[in-house]
Amino acid sequence: MPRLTDLLASTPIDLNVVTEHLNALDTEQRLEEVRQVPGSQQKRLFAASKGWRALDFDYYVPSDKPERQFVRHLGKNSLPVFSHFEKRFARPENDSKVLWGFNHGPTMALIGPGHFVMREGPGEGELHVDYYSIPSERLDGAPPLKANDKGISNLVYGNMIDVLRGVSEHVSVGRAIKHGKETPNYFLLCREE
Repeated sequence: MPRLTDLLASTPIDLNVVTEHLNALDTEQRLEEVRQVPGSQQKRLFAASKGWRALDFDYYVPSDKPERQFVRHLGKNSLPVFSHFEKRFARPENDSKVLWGFNHGPTMALIGPGHFVMREGPGEGELHVDYYSIPSERLDGAPPLKANDKGISNLVYGNMIDVLRGVSEHVSVGRAIKHGKETPNYFLLCREE
């Protein structure tokens, strides 16, 4: 059986095959394969997935989850070090137009949690993780709120938006936009079941 990296090496990428493959894996297998994808393939997948699968807030926090409860999306980014991380998303009370969240990983104590507000993006079916904004209150299970425009946090999360596109039932791909400019930084997220 081919692995995700084999499927992403094809030219062009067959998103039907990629989606079917990812949907057929259990959570552990899916995460294992996602975490093997190098940055060059993340970049190709991001380009190929434009308009492929529309995302909505229920994709990140399923509607059967209570408000204020975090859902983990485990990730792999294109950076050479500290490439495993996760984003945690929750639905705030009485606000269906955003999700709140933060980044969790081994560098969180040094660079901060990178709190964010998720919004609908201008691209059809895309969502934006907006680091210019942070949640208006701290949810249980989240670290203390910290703005992203000071100290080391500013170098990583300041003036940044992540653009997210859907790939499969559980996997999305993203790209960082810093100071309004596209960066060479990509990542994959895999929703934990």
